[in-house]
Amino acid sequence: MVNAIKGLFISCDIPMAQFIVNMNASMPASDKFIVHILDPTHMFIQPNMGDYIKSKMAEFRDQNSYEKPT
Repeated sequence: MVNAIKGLFISCDIPMAQFIVNMNASMPASDKFIVHILDPTHMFIQPNMGDYIKSKMAEFRDQNSYEKPT
C-alpha cells in the first residue's frame, strides 16, 4: 500500500539547501520539517513550514548582504 504525504517541493542552489538542512538539524526531533532530500538541490518538506523557511532565508540574506557606505 502506498502512503501519500502532503508537502512542498523546494528547488534551490546547493548553499541554500545546506542552510535549510542545517536549520532542520538544529530543531528538536518533533519539529523537524524535511520529509525527504531528493538530491543536493531539491527536497520535500512539510507544507506548514514554507512561510517559516522563507522568513529565515530572508533573515539570512539580510545578515549576509553588503551595503556600500554612503
